[in-house]
Amino acid sequence: MPCVLLGDCSVGIFSHSSVSVPVKDKKLLEVKLGELPSWILMRDFSPSGILGAFQRGYYRYYNKYINVRKGSISGITMVLACYVLFNYCISYKHLKHERLRKYH
Repeated sequence: MPCVLLGDCSVGIFSHSSVSVPVKDKKLLEVKLGELPSWILMRDFSPSGILGAFQRGYYRYYNKYINVRKGSISGITMVLACYVLFNYCISYKHLKHERLRKYH
């Protein structure tokens, strides 16, 4: 590590593993399997907390796929695919019953 660029050799570069982040502040993909139960218990399951989680998810999706400079049809296609999959899961019992029915 060149000391000339940093100015002081006592200053080190911290990696992500050396900095301890509280479990509550971690994202779901950053939580280890052993920390998962405590992470779930720290979530806010009140109506306002659930509403806030949906709002954060909506704004994240909107800013990532819809509100972009070079937009494409992929954002709308994902919403449509989720809508079709959701409706298929809801009506699966009825579709399964219709499939097994014999027509005479």
